[in-house]
Amino acid sequence: MKQAKSRRELPLHLMLLPGVLLVVIFSYIPMTGIVIAFQQFNPVKGLFGDQEFVGLANFEYVFSLPNIWQVVWNTISIAVMKIISGLFVPIVISLLLNELRHVLFKRITQTIIYFPYFLSWVILSGILIDILSPTTGLVNMVITALGLDPLYFLGDNKWFPFTMVASDVWKNFGFNTVLYLAAITSIDPSLYEAAEIDGANRWKQTWHVTLPGIQSVIILLTVLSLGSVLEAGFDQIFNMYSPQVYESGDIIDTMVYRMGLLQSQYSASTAVGLLKSGVSLLLISVSYYTAYRLFRYRVF
Repeated sequence: MKQAKSRRELPLHLMLLPGVLLVVIFSYIPMTGIVIAFQQFNPVKGLFGDQEFVGLANFEYVFSLPNIWQVVWNTISIAVMKIISGLFVPIVISLLLNELRHVLFKRITQTIIYFPYFLSWVILSGILIDILSPTTGLVNMVITALGLDPLYFLGDNKWFPFTMVASDVWKNFGFNTVLYLAAITSIDPSLYEAAEIDGANRWKQTWHVTLPGIQSVIILLTVLSLGSVLEAGFDQIFNMYSPQVYESGDIIDTMVYRMGLLQSQYSASTAVGLLKSGVSLLLISVSYYTAYRLFRYRVF
């Protein structure tokens, strides 16, 4: 019986083979480069050449950098703001969309807010740079028309982190809204009917029926988002930041990019990346364990 089952499942395993090979080639084999974090790496000698072993010296060097804690703070603060707003905004929008009764208008609205999700940050950053320009940008033209001073959204340390958070929410909340709308549609319609019979208006139905009905999904997504506390968004910030906003916008990933590719500090940048990966692995493990303990959620 086991042999028959294995024969039936063989085509499924063969379908998985290309994906497994890609993961091995691009995810597991590159892990051999972790040894660079413990070496005084010389690219001329190659990864498996006679490299000088320096132990934890690269980690000590990283923690001695004058701006390392500012970079860590920027990463955590921007990531946390993105997580909070990325959870709150989709919930509000999905509740509002759920109240729409005009089907065509609802579909058009969903398509419009979902569209930015499919655009890369390379495209969106160019659009945002033009829109937010302090001289010719549409946003600042409206601000100056109101008699206020223009704001340098991408060049002022005061505004840059909030600009990153707002633009990230704008790009991604459409996709997250779909998740909550799917959860709302699974709520038993008889609960709304019972609430209406009891005299509950639309607001009370939303508060006492809809929100409790999607509460598990909200908590689950919140718990799972803890693993991305150190993921402030390299693609977005790299395409939109400048030396003017390093103080508030420089994150771990952009620092690793500059150290590794621009300054050729391969060992130090690998050490930073290894630390970040270790902390992220810990956070992801804790979040998935919490999700399993509280909601019996399992990936496999």
